[in-house]
Amino acid sequence: MCVKSTRPSRIRGLWSLALGLCSSVLLAESPLDRLTAIATDTPDTALRLDVLRGMEAALRGRNGITAPAGWNALESALAASPDAETRRLARNLGTAFGSPRALEALRNIASDGTAPTADRTAALDTLLRTRDAALVPLLQKLTAEPGVRATALRGLAGFDDAKTPAVLLAGFSQFNAAEQRDALNTLASRAAYARPLVEAVRGGKVPKAALTADLVRQLRSLKDATLAADLTQIWGVMKETSPDMSAEVERVKKLYWAGGSQPGDAPRGRVVFNQVCAQCHHLFDTGGNVGPDITGANRADLDYLLQNILFPNSVIPNEYLASTVETKDERVITGMIKSQDANGVTLQTANDMVTLPRSEIRKIEATAISMMPEGLIANLTEQQTRDLLYYLTRPGQVPLPVGTK
Repeated sequence: MCVKSTRPSRIRGLWSLALGLCSSVLLAESPLDRLTAIATDTPDTALRLDVLRGMEAALRGRNGITAPAGWNALESALAASPDAETRRLARNLGTAFGSPRALEALRNIASDGTAPTADRTAALDTLLRTRDAALVPLLQKLTAEPGVRATALRGLAGFDDAKTPAVLLAGFSQFNAAEQRDALNTLASRAAYARPLVEAVRGGKVPKAALTADLVRQLRSLKDATLAADLTQIWGVMKETSPDMSAEVERVKKLYWAGGSQPGDAPRGRVVFNQVCAQCHHLFDTGGNVGPDITGANRADLDYLLQNILFPNSVIPNEYLASTVETKDERVITGMIKSQDANGVTLQTANDMVTLPRSEIRKIEATAISMMPEGLIANLTEQQTRDLLYYLTRPGQVPLPVGTK
């Protein structure tokens, strides 16, 4: 049922009441009881929706809340409603109250291959917010389904399960480039997951080039001595600063101009950009939004480009400083803190927005380094470096090479 935008003032007031009462620090039982009673007793469907939406907005991200008096009966009535929005609100509120009915309903939607992808993804997102441990086998299974694969790959990072590395590595070659990045980020989130990843790289099952500088830095942040030694052997030494910025810029400039009057190939450079940069940076019509949009940057200036690529830590705006969060179940997350309060912390990682309850966090360490790591082009061939730089200096988008997905 659609609710008109011109609601009576009493409805607007009750929505605000729901939001205000549920947002209170103590979340006392009596306000939730009162709101549940209003939603139960009113014959006004618009008012009921308003109250439920206010409760959902205020409780979003919070779990383990004691169900208010009368909730079980209300949940049964809402679940039987012909209105899809009402049923959705019942499920989402039910998960906050730990309702087995709501959790089972969401699992059924997520696992239903005939359901719309958007509905399945929304169900998974809600289940992931509840830290539903019963979700892990389903997530592992869904890595084989393209429509919901990306959500499943990212979601598995939140759970410590011994089967996950084998599942991700077995399917790795079938994933597209973005999905491979999601899988790699999950495998780099825990030492127990990272060890099989490093062995897969060593054995050639995962290309060495797939371990980009940001992933290597994330792996090093796990502070595992054996992993660190393996990474040095496979990838090389990673430095956060260089003693001579001007000398390094001149070295790469000479490498670039060694390619002649047309140093690189722009379409091939776009492929390199997609592999190395696009997860975080938007350029023209593609890319992520973790770092700045570089479409309007001074890209025609080679010195400007190289200083920013080679030395991202030389000048770092506060909003792009990285922090490292360690959870009590051994997960390590590197990202930019977007918001935090007494209940939790939200971080923007290279591939996801992650919200963690305070109760699950062991330690947060602020760093003085950029989300963008140094060494981004260290493992590129000379021609790949020329192609990337040539593409970055183009005034407009270029097509991908024929046959490239």
